Amino acid sequence: MALRPDSDKEPRIELFIKAGHDGENVGNCPFCQRLFMVLWLKGVKFTVTTVDMRKKPDELKDLAPGTNPPFLLYNGTLKTDFIKIEEFLETTLAPPRYPHLSPRYKESFDVGAGIFAKFSAFIKNSPNNAFHEKALLREFKRLDDYLNTPLQDELDQNISVSKRKFLDGNRLTLADCNLLPKLHVIKVAARKYCNFDIPTQFTGVWRYLQSAYEREEFSQTCPADIEIEKAYLSVVKRN
Repeated sequence: MALRPDSDKEPRIELFIKAGHDGENVGNCPFCQRLFMVLWLKGVKFTVTTVDMRKKPDELKDLAPGTNPPFLLYNGTLKTDFIKIEEFLETTLAPPRYPHLSPRYKESFDVGAGIFAKFSAFIKNSPNNAFHEKALLREFKRLDDYLNTPLQDELDQNISVSKRKFLDGNRLTLADCNLLPKLHVIKVAARKYCNFDIPTQFTGVWRYLQSAYEREEFSQTCPADIEIEKAYLSVVKRN
């Protein structure tokens, strides 16, 4: 995963993420993928270790007792809590050497805040989930409206309907690292267990997803569909 040449000044970074059902590959964990994407976008050299939660190695129990992935070793210092890790990386891996990933517009972070909770209620109440489906669709409509509404810099260019690739423009930001892993889970699990696809009328959402899947920082950090399906099988079986 080294994206920059070796340098004595490069920090030593090891990201620990949840392993899949085989104990080795990337598992279903949007928060793990969020940090995976952040590090990749920063362009820093780092390693990734998948942690089998069924048989957590003794050395990891000693390293981070009682802590579930994701967590991080930065120059030998343990960092936990994915939000604090993200804030630390954004502050520490800063320009001019590393890019800032913070979005320019606060709304880019806020717009998708409720979508995963609405999805969780939707799939937990399947198949009698018409009410929750409407709530989920309202969140998708809100996201779609935002993606199709020009940002201020687009308005300055007299653009009436936005064609931007991502939430905050044409570059991936922390807002995308937060939302895209959740949208991927929703797309896979809702189709598998609820026969639900994101409606094609949401052109902004589909443009956003297509743009994201074309970027290796996202597509190469996604868990396999089977990992998501296995993770949500127990949720559906309770109904």
